[in-house]
Amino acid sequence: MRILITGFSGFVSHHFLDFLESMHIKFIVLGTDKNIPLFEFTSYKNLQVSFKHADLLNKEIATELINEFHPEYLLHLASSSSVANSWRYPIESINNNLNIFLNLVDAIRLNNIKCRILSIGSSEEYGNVAPHQLPLTEENNLKPVSPYAVARVSQEMLSKIYADGYGLDIVITRSFNHIGPRQKDIFVISSFAKQLVTIANDASKPNRLTTGDISIVRDFVDVRDVVKAYYLLFMNGKSGEIYNICTGIGISLKEIINKMCFQLNIHIELLTDKNLIRPQDNKLIIGSYQKIKQQIGWAPTISIDDSLHDIISYWNQNIRAAQ
Repeated sequence: MRILITGFSGFVSHHFLDFLESMHIKFIVLGTDKNIPLFEFTSYKNLQVSFKHADLLNKEIATELINEFHPEYLLHLASSSSVANSWRYPIESINNNLNIFLNLVDAIRLNNIKCRILSIGSSEEYGNVAPHQLPLTEENNLKPVSPYAVARVSQEMLSKIYADGYGLDIVITRSFNHIGPRQKDIFVISSFAKQLVTIANDASKPNRLTTGDISIVRDFVDVRDVVKAYYLLFMNGKSGEIYNICTGIGISLKEIINKMCFQLNIHIELLTDKNLIRPQDNKLIIGSYQKIKQQIGWAPTISIDDSLHDIISYWNQNIRAAQ
């Protein structure tokens, strides 16, 4: 199997490689990113992994990459996935989350390459919903409320057009907020964890945490469950279909902070910074994974407490190593 992974330097890609390794099957993997990966990718026993530094916003470069590698599977992870940053840099967010995808799928179309494409979307596409609309299914209307979400809806619509109109083999996800070890601290849970671990390891640090709106409720799914879902969708997902990847359980950011403080055995003071509150935000997002469970047998297996434990362990190791 020849697998092309865009957005290769991110933490989802790293976990996907770990999952492929656990399958004990020989895979040929080409990773591409505009950033150099900071993890070791050449020591896997069952994977032949190479990396190519490339800016896929350049259509010629994207086309050359597709023609040279001839992927059988494309895991499209390349994105600007921060909702907060999409408010600061909306043009860049739209370009990175839409035009890269379009360059790749059109190269596959024009060159008649037989390739299954996994188009990664987001729960942010659903927008603000009322409690009676929960849990969110794939049939819910989409009401994006951020530049990032608009880009994800646009990518999804293009995926449907290329699947239904051009006959490309594209499976689509709406992946809910995924968390886990190795995630960058620009993302909220990893950021909280890093700050709380720092407080727990340094008595001189004030026991204060500055946040935005921590009343919002999200459906957090462990990245290790997510990458298993991606693999199963490659194997058994239906072309042109959309699949939620979630847990069906909602939890507020405040509850997340309380759980991490309990694990770290610390007490903190919470301070709200209005500058960290987005112009618009989805207040409540909880999904249903019944479709993906029924069609390919996937269900989440890692609890939120276990995820938080592993995230805390990751930051403990990194912070202590840096001292």
